[in-house]
Amino acid sequence: MLSYQHVYHAGNFADVHKHLWLYATIDHLLRKNSAITFIDTHAGRGSYPLAAEETARLKEYQTGVKRLWDSRTETGKAGAQNPLLTTWLEAIDSVQPRPQQLTHYPGSPWWLGHRLRDQDRLTLFELHPGEHGHLARQSLAGEGQQANIRRVHGDGLAGLRSLLPVKTPRLCVLVDPSFERKSEYQEVAETMIHALGKVRHAVLLLWYPLLPAGRHQELLDRLRASGVRKLWRSEVILHPPGGASHGMYGSGMLVANPPWGVSDSMQAAIADWLPLLGDAARHEQRWWVEE
Repeated sequence: MLSYQHVYHAGNFADVHKHLWLYATIDHLLRKNSAITFIDTHAGRGSYPLAAEETARLKEYQTGVKRLWDSRTETGKAGAQNPLLTTWLEAIDSVQPRPQQLTHYPGSPWWLGHRLRDQDRLTLFELHPGEHGHLARQSLAGEGQQANIRRVHGDGLAGLRSLLPVKTPRLCVLVDPSFERKSEYQEVAETMIHALGKVRHAVLLLWYPLLPAGRHQELLDRLRASGVRKLWRSEVILHPPGGASHGMYGSGMLVANPPWGVSDSMQAAIADWLPLLGDAARHEQRWWVEE
C-alpha cells in the first residue's frame, strides 16, 4: 500500500517525540570526529508547509509543535527553560522563511541532512512516488554536503539490508514506517535484527504508534526474544487506550545502542514538554533489553 502521506500529520506530537530523539541522538554522535553513515528508511519530505491543504485538513501540528513553539514566549514554559527544547526550536526557526513565524515543519531528511559533516553520508529511502518527488526537489543541507546525500525511490527496509555493512566506522538509522499493513510490525523487527547482526554497534531509532489494537507489542516481543541487547524504550502517552478515541493514543521510540547520556537529556526535555499535552499525558522510559 502506498496511500500514506505524512503531510497530513506533519508536526504532530509524535513528530515532536521522534525528532527530539533524533536531534538529541545526532547531537551526541557528533561529539566524536569519526565518520557516520546515516540512513532514513521512510524519509517522506524534507519540509512541510503547515498551510498546505493536506496539513491544514487535520491541523495536528497545533497540538504538537505549535504548542511548544508558542511556549517560548511564555515565562516559565518548556521552550524557554530546557536547553534541548530551546536548541531544537531554534533549529526549526532556522528553516522558517520569516524568523519567529512558524509556517513550515522540517521532516526527518532535514533533521539528518542539515548537520552532515564532510566525512558523513546520508541515504534517504522513500517508496511513495509523490513523496519522493517532493524529497528530490528539496534542499536538505549546505552546498558543501549536498553531494553526501543520496535519495532513493524504493523500499527502505530492503534498502537498509542492501547497504550493510557500511564503510564508515559508525551507523545511525531512523526507521519510521507508516505501519499501514499488519505485517510491517514483523518485517520491521526482522530488519532490525538483521541490521544489528551485521553492525552490532549501530544506533537504530525505531518509531512506532501506540494504537488500541496493541500490535506494537508483537514487534517489541520479537526483538526481546531475538537476543538483541541494549534497547531503550520511550513512550509518550496522551491518554489511556480505548474509550471514545480509536486513533493513536501515544508515540513510541525504541533505540538500539543509545549514546550515553541521551536518555537523561530526553527525560528532562519531555518532562518540561509534557504539561503542554494535557493532564492525562505521561512519559515512560526504561531499558526494554539491557546491555
